[in-house]
Amino acid sequence: MNKLVPVFLCLGLTACGGSNDDSNSTVTPPPLVPPSLKADVCYQMSTSMGNITLAIDLTNVPLTGNNFIDYVESDFYNGTLFHRSVNNFVVQGGGYTSGLVAKLGNAPIVNEANIGLSNKRGTIAMARTSAPDSATSQFFINILDNPQLDASSSNHGYAVFGEVTSGMEVVDQISVVSTNSSDVPLTEILISSMTETNCSN
Repeated sequence: MNKLVPVFLCLGLTACGGSNDDSNSTVTPPPLVPPSLKADVCYQMSTSMGNITLAIDLTNVPLTGNNFIDYVESDFYNGTLFHRSVNNFVVQGGGYTSGLVAKLGNAPIVNEANIGLSNKRGTIAMARTSAPDSATSQFFINILDNPQLDASSSNHGYAVFGEVTSGMEVVDQISVVSTNSSDVPLTEILISSMTETNCSN
C-alpha cells in the first residue's frame, strides 16, 4: 500500500473537521480585530466543471500565499483533482492525480491561521493533518461560513490565504456531486491549469 494513503485518510477525514488538534503545542490566539483579505495575486483555475478565479493574499499570510504560488508556478496543480466534496462544508483538492494517486508536495509550512482571517464562504485555506504545521499542497474552499475552522485560544485553526472572486457557482456545483462514503467524487473533477490573471478592483 502506498505510504501516503494514511495521509489521505487523515486529510480526507480530519483536515477540515474543526477543533480536533492532537498537538500539544501552545496555541496563539488570533488578534481581536482581524485583517481584511488582500488580493495581491490572482489566478484562474480551469477545472473540468468550469473556471474559478482565486485572489491570493500575500500581505497578511506571506508564507501560505507564497507556498501556494510556488506550487502554481511549478505547474504542480495541473492534473490534480478535487478529491473531497462535502455539501454545505468544503471542497478539497491539490494533492492527488487521476485514480487517487498521491502527489508528493514540498516541505510543510508554518500555520498562519492565527493571523485572524476567517474561514468564510468562498475563502480558500490550507488543509493539514492534526499537526498544526503540516500543510503542504492541499487546499480547500469553504462552501459556508465555517468559524469552527478558525484559530482560537484553544484551536490552531486552518490558514485562510485567499478567496474566490468569480466562479463560486462552479465551487457550489462541485460541492453537490455524488460521492462515495469517504466524500470522494464518483466522477473525477480535474484541475487542468492555473493561470495568472488580473485582480479586479
